[in-house]
Amino acid sequence: MTIALSHGGGGTVVSSNEPSTRVLVGTLDGVKIIERTEDGWASTGHTLIGRHVHAIVSEPASGLWFAGVRKGGVFASADEGLTWEERSDGLIDPDIYSLSTAVVDGKTMLYAGTEPANLFASDDLGLSWRELPGVKDAPTSEAWSFPAEPHVAHIKHINFEPGDPKTIYASVEVGALLRSRDSGQTWEELSGGLYMDVHRCIIAPTHPSRLYVTGGQGVWISDDAGVNWENPFNRGSEEGGYPDQLVFKPSDPDQMIVSAGRQSPGTWAKETAQARISRTRDGGKSWEVLSNNGLQDRFPHSVEAMTLEEAGDTVQIFAGTTGGAVLYSEDGGESWDTVLRGLSPISKGGHYVSLVGQPA
Repeated sequence: MTIALSHGGGGTVVSSNEPSTRVLVGTLDGVKIIERTEDGWASTGHTLIGRHVHAIVSEPASGLWFAGVRKGGVFASADEGLTWEERSDGLIDPDIYSLSTAVVDGKTMLYAGTEPANLFASDDLGLSWRELPGVKDAPTSEAWSFPAEPHVAHIKHINFEPGDPKTIYASVEVGALLRSRDSGQTWEELSGGLYMDVHRCIIAPTHPSRLYVTGGQGVWISDDAGVNWENPFNRGSEEGGYPDQLVFKPSDPDQMIVSAGRQSPGTWAKETAQARISRTRDGGKSWEVLSNNGLQDRFPHSVEAMTLEEAGDTVQIFAGTTGGAVLYSEDGGESWDTVLRGLSPISKGGHYVSLVGQPA
């Protein structure tokens, strides 16, 4: 089985019958194919060369894979990433930051989040796209921005309410957490004290009213579908003040893994990301930093992609960094190894730039 490791792709939590041995990795220089061999994990292929791949997602019914490219549209592959064809007709904003899929009323839908912050939908596997106009009508949309030039916000992550794919959550960096209950025709902004630098919203099927949000001020949790929020670790926490990737164990969603830089990217040129990976076993009430187990403590590069796959007793976690390394655990985070180095940066936008030259 093939799975994906990318910054803005859906399908970051996977349940499988057997552990996958092939991974499509979205990098600054295309898609790297890595496979498990007798000697460990190795790079075995390289496609979409020269394109910054932000997001990779699979569509199970068709067997197609989709890649979202920074300033380059969407591409589809029918052979698990070996060859690709562009499918961007109707994408008036082709700067793709996130991709996700859902089955709505028996029909496969593909969604693309862009910069400027906008959302597009396709009901024909990417052959044509239409803009979902309600996003731009959100109450605070005129104030959305991003600290780095050109100061334009983007939709960083797309998710769905478990059991109700018509309910979409769109994470706007920086601006809002949006929710639509009508497949993206109209939207509401969730506040309740939530800080509006939203990276991603994660929802476990066992707790559909519990929302987890990572962002520029830590991890936020709502137990009432976004009405009220708590901030169990924040900007000054030991786990890190700038969390991004967040995954959970399908059979026990209270076990979660998060990655976080010590501070926001504006500090990385002087201080590096000082990243940490942490774990909770109680649904986010308490966290433990994972170190002295193969992970360097406060390592310089940011973790910009993470995928967890549970297959029987095996829980594989893949984490990709701005230094072009793939960190790997096959025991749910108890121990880690750097299984690949020397890939192009795995990075959202220009996050890698201030960290160039740091040891991977």
